[in-house]
Amino acid sequence: MKYALVTGGSRGIGKAVCVQLAKDTNYHILINYNSNKDAALNTLEEVENAGGTGEILQFNVVNADEVKEVLDAWQDNNKDAVIEVLVNNAGITKDGLFMWMPHNDWQDVINTSLNGFFNVTNHLIQKLLVNRYGRIINMVSVSGLKGTPGQTNYSAAKGAVIAATKALAQEVAKRNITVNAVAPGFIKTDMTHDLNEKELKKMIPANRFGEAEEVAHAVSFLSSKKASYITGEVININGGIYS
Repeated sequence: MKYALVTGGSRGIGKAVCVQLAKDTNYHILINYNSNKDAALNTLEEVENAGGTGEILQFNVVNADEVKEVLDAWQDNNKDAVIEVLVNNAGITKDGLFMWMPHNDWQDVINTSLNGFFNVTNHLIQKLLVNRYGRIINMVSVSGLKGTPGQTNYSAAKGAVIAATKALAQEVAKRNITVNAVAPGFIKTDMTHDLNEKELKKMIPANRFGEAEEVAHAVSFLSSKKASYITGEVININGGIYS
C-alpha cells in the first residue's frame, strides 16, 4: 500500500486535500493533527465516506523529536510502507504590525511553516530518494509572493518555503521526486473567518473568496503521475489577485 501524509490535515485546506486525495487516488491518507483530535477524526470519516482509507497521526511539526518519534513508530508498525506523497500544509498566522510584533508571534509563525517543513520533509526525504519516486507539495500563500501588510512574519515564513521549494526541487529531480508549492489567496477557512469578505473581495478580480476544494484539486493533480514534469513551481490559486 502507498501512503500520502498531509500535515495540518484536520481542518481547512488540509482537510479538503485529504478528502480530494481519497477521491482521486489509491493512497492511504495519513492525517496529521496537532491538538484537535475530534476534527482529525471528522476528516478521517469524510475520507472514508469518499471511498478512501486513512488514519490519524498526532505530532507537532515544530517539534523535531516528536516528528521523528511518531513517524519512526508508524514505520515500525508498517514495515514496507512508503510515504510517496507529502503535503506540508501545517501553518498558523499571528497577524499584527511589525513594529508591535512580540518576539513569540514572529517565532511561532516561522517555526510552524518553515521549521515544520524542514522537520517533516527532512525526516522523509531519504526514503523518497531510495524509492526513486515522490511528490512534495508545500502550502504557501500569496503573502509569501507579494507580502501582506500586517503579516510580515507569515510573509517571511512562506517566502522562505517558496525559496526552499525551488532549491530542493533541483536537488531531487533526478530521482523522479517533484517539489512544488501551492499559493492560495483568500480561501474560505477558519483562518480567514474573521476577515471582511465583502470589503476584501473588491480587490479580487474573481470577486469572491475561493473554496478549499479549489485548492485541493490542484494539490491532488500535483501529487499525481500526470504532474511528473512540473517541479520547482509555485501555483497561484487566488482569483487573479496577484497576476
